[in-house]
Amino acid sequence: MGKRGRELLVRVASAFVLIPLVLGILWLGGAWFLTLISVGVALLCIEWGLMASPNAGARLAAALTISALAAVFTGYLGHPVLSFLILLFGALCTGLYGYRLGAGWMDAAYGVLYVGFPAIIIMWLREDANNGLAWVMFAFLIAWASDSAAYVTGKLVGGPKLWRRYSPNKTWSGFAGGMIAGMLTAAALNDLTHLFKHNISPIVVGVVVSLATMAGDLWESALKRRFGVKDAGSLIPGHGGLMDRVDGLMFAIVALGGIRLLVLLGTEI
Repeated sequence: MGKRGRELLVRVASAFVLIPLVLGILWLGGAWFLTLISVGVALLCIEWGLMASPNAGARLAAALTISALAAVFTGYLGHPVLSFLILLFGALCTGLYGYRLGAGWMDAAYGVLYVGFPAIIIMWLREDANNGLAWVMFAFLIAWASDSAAYVTGKLVGGPKLWRRYSPNKTWSGFAGGMIAGMLTAAALNDLTHLFKHNISPIVVGVVVSLATMAGDLWESALKRRFGVKDAGSLIPGHGGLMDRVDGLMFAIVALGGIRLLVLLGTEI
């Protein structure tokens, strides 16, 4: 077995272990889900702190974690608007602390928003009394389907590169495969959950969330190039850091949060 074959085998084994665990906690919700999100936020903040400031990474990571988790816990207690205000204040304070540490203050402040914003939104989605599980499952499964299909299609078909400067391995064929998988997954999930009954097309949901997933993947590739690292970390075998695994999902969650807001406002798309 060649190097690529071993890498693929490790990726599949990691997914085989992690996906059932994550789905089980999503199903349980409540304090279990809060714990999952809190651990994820802490790990992402550690990875960001070490990328943004190798010399003061631990201290910066601590500030990032405190700021992001304060906002997440506030949202969990039923105050989503206040949680965003706390996140903004935390980003300001972390930026000032990063400046004092000699790190880039914009990188420090942005790290809080980058990690904290989707964390708040996914808590808001999951705490929906009627359809919380369905909302979160839409985000996770569409993102996973889109990401996996893009990877497999790109490897099998190849072709012109999508954004050679920042992500030389991604192709337009992978992009098309990811979009199709996202649309099909959204349609299938809607047939099961009937989440979008009236004013929003599940195909549109699939398109938007798939686009967000791939945009998140590309954005993190650009960030890693900026920080001069190959991977955000080495936590997950075959995948790198946690951020390398959830970069697209973070953007997908934000996109689905916007769609839920449109649903609440009665907007048709």
